[in-house]
Amino acid sequence: MSAIRENLKAVHRRMTAAAEQSGRRLEDIELVAVTKTVPAEDIEQAIACGVDIIGENRMQEAAAKFPQVKGDARWHMVGHLQRNKVKKALEIFQLIHSVDSFRLAEEISRLAAAQGRTMDVLVQVNTSGEVSKFGLDPQQTVPFLESLAPLSGLRVQGLMTIGAFLPDPEAVRPCFRQLRELFERAGDLHLPNVRMRYLSMGMSNDYPVAIAEGANLIRVGTAIFRA
Repeated sequence: MSAIRENLKAVHRRMTAAAEQSGRRLEDIELVAVTKTVPAEDIEQAIACGVDIIGENRMQEAAAKFPQVKGDARWHMVGHLQRNKVKKALEIFQLIHSVDSFRLAEEISRLAAAQGRTMDVLVQVNTSGEVSKFGLDPQQTVPFLESLAPLSGLRVQGLMTIGAFLPDPEAVRPCFRQLRELFERAGDLHLPNVRMRYLSMGMSNDYPVAIAEGANLIRVGTAIFRA
C-alpha cells in the first residue's frame, strides 16, 4: 500500500499547486483513479487511501473486477462503450464519460428508462483531431447536445476529452482550452436535460495543465498505480 499511498500524496500535491496557481479551490476538483489493468487488490488499497472514484476503460475488465472490490467508491466508465455493453454498464457505473453517438445515447436512455432511472453521462469531444481517438468533432458538439435533450432516461452532466499525448504538457493546453470554451458555450444555452457540471480532462502526463484550464474531473492512472 505504501507505493500507492505515496503516489496519491504526490498527485494531490500537484493538484493543490495547480489549483492554487489558477485561483481555484482544490475541493472543487475530483480525482478519478483510472484502473485499467490494475488488479482488484490494488483498487481496494487505493480506496483505503482515500480514492472515492474508480475509472475503468473496458467494460469486460470492469465487469470482472467490480464484484471483487469491497471498498466504497463510485465507478465511472471512462473508455469507449459499445451499445451491446450498455446493459452491464448500467449495473456498475454512476457516470459514463464517453458518449459520442446518438445511437449510444439512445440505447443508454432506453435501458435506463426501462429501469425507471436516469443515467448521468458526459459527451466526449475529440479536441486533438486525431483519427485514432473517439469523440465528436468540436463543431458538432452543440447540435449533438441539442439532439440529446429529449432523451428522458439520460442526463448530460458535461463534456470530456482526451488531449493529444505529447511530451510537453503545455502543448496539450489548446485541447483543454477548446473543451472549456465549448463547456461554457453549452452552459449558456440552458438546454433541457443538459447540465454543464463536469469538465473531464487531464491524465497522468498533463492533469496540472487541465486543472489550469478548468478541469474539475481529472483521470489519473499511471501516476497512482506505478511501482
